[in-house]
Amino acid sequence: MRDSLDVRALRETLLTPTSHWAALDFFDSVDSTNLEALRRPDPWRVVLTDHQSAGRGRLARQWEAPPCTSIAVSCVVPIGDRGGADRSELGWVPLLAGLAMSTALSEVAGVRALLKWPNDVLAGAADDEDERLRKVCGVLCQSAGDELVVVGAGVNVDQEREELPVDTATSLRLCGSDAPREGIIERYLMNLRDRTEAWRAGGPAMEGQRADYRSRCTTVGRVVDLHQPGGAVVRGTATGVDDQ
Repeated sequence: MRDSLDVRALRETLLTPTSHWAALDFFDSVDSTNLEALRRPDPWRVVLTDHQSAGRGRLARQWEAPPCTSIAVSCVVPIGDRGGADRSELGWVPLLAGLAMSTALSEVAGVRALLKWPNDVLAGAADDEDERLRKVCGVLCQSAGDELVVVGAGVNVDQEREELPVDTATSLRLCGSDAPREGIIERYLMNLRDRTEAWRAGGPAMEGQRADYRSRCTTVGRVVDLHQPGGAVVRGTATGVDDQ
């Protein structure tokens, strides 16, 4: 049975004096959790829903799933007052969001969860290293002014194969996991808080985040196509992810 999220339990766990998270707003259905967060971008606000009717991925792609089969979560993260490092590293925020989710899925759902550049989370069964990894989560970050970023994530949780839009997608169910959505959301948000705090601190703390990302990025070492604005495509091997 596909049950609604246990919002009370999530609020009890997440909305504590030491967690940073300040509010958790839940909607049975909403057009997009990112759009809802942008309507009232209060720092450390979390928006959750059981169903998105107009969810968006990168490049304005549509993202929708049957009710109660996925995680659709957006949160408002402060990026101002960054004393430890340069704001030119803002591009690391969406990468850290993907890293936070991949870590949460490994820890809570027990699946193999790795990253495809820049922040797609790929997953497969934990006990089958030969299984082809497929996309289980996408991340979309949107600016909410100079001081805030809305970080959105969508995870396929309970879908069967025929409920997924493309063959390159998967769900936690198809990876052999029946982990509750609440546990994944809790761990993801705590991971995201810790990783963005490291980003704000910069220095050695951020070096650890970069190393963690590189260790999980499956794109490194692969032949990739670079699509340029004029339509040209350049093919080459991705040899690494630099600091910028």
